[in-house]
Amino acid sequence: MNLLEIIILGIVEGLTEYLPVSSTGHLLLTESLLNMSQSKEALDALAVCIQGGAILAVLSLYFPRVKAMAQGMRGNNPAGLKLLVNLILAFLPAAVVGLCCASLIKEYLFNTYTVAYSWIVGGGVILAYCAWRAREGRSNEGDSGTSIESLTPAKALTVGALQCVAMIPGTSRSLMTMLGGMFVGLSVEAAVEFSFLLGLITLGAATVHDAYKDGALMLESFGWEALAVGTAVSWLSAWLAVKWMVSYLQRHSFSVFGWYRIAIGIVTLVLLSMGLVH
Repeated sequence: MNLLEIIILGIVEGLTEYLPVSSTGHLLLTESLLNMSQSKEALDALAVCIQGGAILAVLSLYFPRVKAMAQGMRGNNPAGLKLLVNLILAFLPAAVVGLCCASLIKEYLFNTYTVAYSWIVGGGVILAYCAWRAREGRSNEGDSGTSIESLTPAKALTVGALQCVAMIPGTSRSLMTMLGGMFVGLSVEAAVEFSFLLGLITLGAATVHDAYKDGALMLESFGWEALAVGTAVSWLSAWLAVKWMVSYLQRHSFSVFGWYRIAIGIVTLVLLSMGLVH
């Protein structure tokens, strides 16, 4: 793998990790388009580990929330402790399902066809949600709904259960958790923030797991330099993507992500039919 390929993977990972478009799907498609022939286990581990940069981007952007949770653990911030408990509860369903089904999911669902169909279905879900909001007289996302402080443990578990659906490649963890947050009554801003914070735990756990499991193989195949460059590029692109998305949704609806998902899903199916990706 050359430097340009590493930079491309870092950009793709960072830009798509927190947007509702599926970073896993984009990485699978990118790897196929670049015809990367390295060990699948090593390549998967690299893709997961460079998301550490995206995690650091959200950690820096939402540091006040993280600080509040740390204070809550010390008994100095009840609201921070409540948020931390809710995030842990939301993480648990995915942790259980992941431990039980990860190998089956990788064996049967980790392919470009699954990603393409998931993109299209997810895009349809987003457009249906936007159409419902328009019928309700809310053409843009606005600030309707409750704050993150109002989230109850039961509602956090609901968001966590919906996150499990995102284990299907191409679905998008961010999509399911954002829609889940809005489903339980959070405002768009609060749902997006909760999704990002939940990603710190979910993605952090995945990074540690894959680094432990295949880290040695990854470093043997690519070296520390690839990991460092990919992580740095992922951090910068994720920082920009998160800043843009938060600003964009203050004025516009989610529909652009729905149309994008449908378009890239159709293009991917065409590329598959032509044998240009696999």
